[in-house]
Amino acid sequence: MTHPPVRDGVTGARVADELRRAILHGAYPPGTRLRQEELAAQYGASRVPVREALRILESDGLVTTVANAGAWIARLSLDECIELYQVRERIEPLLLRYSLPQLDHTQVDRLAELSEQMRRIDDVEKFLELDREFHLGSYAGAGTTFLGPTVERLWNTTQHYRRAFTRLLDAESHRILHDEHHMLVAAIRERDSSEAERVLLGHIRRTRRQLARHPEVFE
Repeated sequence: MTHPPVRDGVTGARVADELRRAILHGAYPPGTRLRQEELAAQYGASRVPVREALRILESDGLVTTVANAGAWIARLSLDECIELYQVRERIEPLLLRYSLPQLDHTQVDRLAELSEQMRRIDDVEKFLELDREFHLGSYAGAGTTFLGPTVERLWNTTQHYRRAFTRLLDAESHRILHDEHHMLVAAIRERDSSEAERVLLGHIRRTRRQLARHPEVFE
């Protein structure tokens, strides 16, 4: 969907793109109040595109708005996060099954490259960026109307908690995570949907169980 420009030339979509990037990179912790006047000054816009941007980001699962009260960065309780991860365990393997037959060799090679890059880096933000590209890239062949956007929204909403999870990992957990990425690439390359789904399900479930052991992340 395109968003019409406002008089000052700054569109709601542009503000949303820049604010989305900042949120996903951890610039705004969950629960942070977003004030329209401050955002307007920050992005050189009037309040009209800022309000539009907040509506876009709410539909993305990144922002919560309350009528006549304001907007906040989306925040999850432990129970809510566990519920969303359980949803992801069910629907992401299905999305991967739809995608896998349609991925071409260039796309699979890119997944392998991302897997190796993640193994070599120790910067959390860079890892999260590559991990997001890796997993959403593995779903790129699906072409679904509802399932793909739903998965991306769930990724947006749980981004902060994946960041916290990554920082909790010890050396052995890092090794397992990277091995799972490698196994996932191998299954995709072999066009083995059942194995790819099995690996992905375990990958997501392990994250959920790790987070459940750290309720302090949600305080």
